[in-house]
Amino acid sequence: MATIATVKPGSVNGPQLVGATVLTGADTLVYKPAVNQTLYISNTTASPVTVTIDGDGGTTISPGGYGGTISVAAGKGITVAAGTIQAVQLRTISAFLQGTVAVTGGVAGVVAWISEG
Repeated sequence: MATIATVKPGSVNGPQLVGATVLTGADTLVYKPAVNQTLYISNTTASPVTVTIDGDGGTTISPGGYGGTISVAAGKGITVAAGTIQAVQLRTISAFLQGTVAVTGGVAGVVAWISEG
């Protein structure tokens, strides 16, 4: 199990090496609500891959104007087509990021990193 690497592009002058994390299917990420974080998932395989982001503290939410609750317990699935990169600003899926955040579904050929700033 690996923790997805974080890169801070504004912290150095000029180019910066992005240390992507090779996903194993049982990884984690560190969500920082006060920081603008974007998760990038790159799929170099020949097939689509669905990576699920699931915090162990998320159960249900009650969005305004909905009149009820919605379960977030199963996590947020992000499908990455073959040969593409998906990006998601983590604060836009914060309901799924409560507690320890597991990243599952990664396979050989799928890497991820988080950009902060």
